[in-house]
Amino acid sequence: MVDATHIRFLASDRSYFSIIKKTINLQAQEAGFDFHRLADLDLIVSELTSNLHKYAIEGEILAGLFEESGNQYIELISIDRGPGMNYPHKMVENGISTAGTMGLGLGSIKRLSDKFDIYSLKGWGTIILSRIYKRKPGSRTGLAALLDVRPLVITMPGEQKSGDGSYYKITDQYFKLLVADGLGHGKEANYAVNEAVNAFRSCPYHSPTEILKYIHNCIKQTRGIVATAVVFDFSSKKWKIAGVGNITTRMSNFLEIKNQMSYNGIIGHNMPPVMADMEIALENFHQITLCSDGLNPRWEWTKFPGINRCDLSIQAAAIYKDFARQTDDMSVVMAKINLR
Repeated sequence: MVDATHIRFLASDRSYFSIIKKTINLQAQEAGFDFHRLADLDLIVSELTSNLHKYAIEGEILAGLFEESGNQYIELISIDRGPGMNYPHKMVENGISTAGTMGLGLGSIKRLSDKFDIYSLKGWGTIILSRIYKRKPGSRTGLAALLDVRPLVITMPGEQKSGDGSYYKITDQYFKLLVADGLGHGKEANYAVNEAVNAFRSCPYHSPTEILKYIHNCIKQTRGIVATAVVFDFSSKKWKIAGVGNITTRMSNFLEIKNQMSYNGIIGHNMPPVMADMEIALENFHQITLCSDGLNPRWEWTKFPGINRCDLSIQAAAIYKDFARQTDDMSVVMAKINLR
């Protein structure tokens, strides 16, 4: 089932921290993490919540279970609107603290994590990323080294199911991505998205326009979706994109951003009669970001100087932090072709 990728834990009340740790630990236990990995995970969560207690304004932790090359991992993202730091990577060094403590927290999180990253701006706040794998991960090779995909999908507060969802598949020739938002929210919106993903899995076409038409014919018994389909051809090194409805899609490189327009309509009900794929060369743009309307579409990268050097999950979390509406399901899905 396609659903939210992360559970959201508000961290404004210290008495709730033990529940956060137990819930994340249970998720890892059920995935088969061993005792040593669980112990590392507990320490990381404790350090993250401790940092939020000391510094946070409206702090939260996002936790999700993922799989990469058959190896499962827990992803933790800590977000706060605290005072922030001018030199966050320097603060990771043990013994450096702005709170009069021993300054071991960030250094411990980095040591215990298989993947660690941090982004912070003075007066804006801080985002910390930690990934803990079931087995120590090896170096990425093949297509895994060329492609990075990071989804961040959060359920609307008060709902049990997400009406937003994403799914991607990779072959030797193509990377194909679908980001969809079922009309409304809750169980029926989630059902519409899952039916769309089922159609996407079986779709034989390599054109985003043809993929969306195929999905349209498969989900007419649902309430419908808005969606964008993305296809990257590894041989031609070109992106192809088509969207129907209000999924915000932006291409980016290190210096420039390009918006991609979608067609009006609802997939499953009223598709536009004429559509065409947008083609973009990899040499012009190597990264794509897609957001549902649970986020303000006016988000801008210029608000986050230097963030393009960070992990995609940090980048997605920064958009979520500043632009999530919290009145609908929220999704930010990012993909990057690693240039060589």
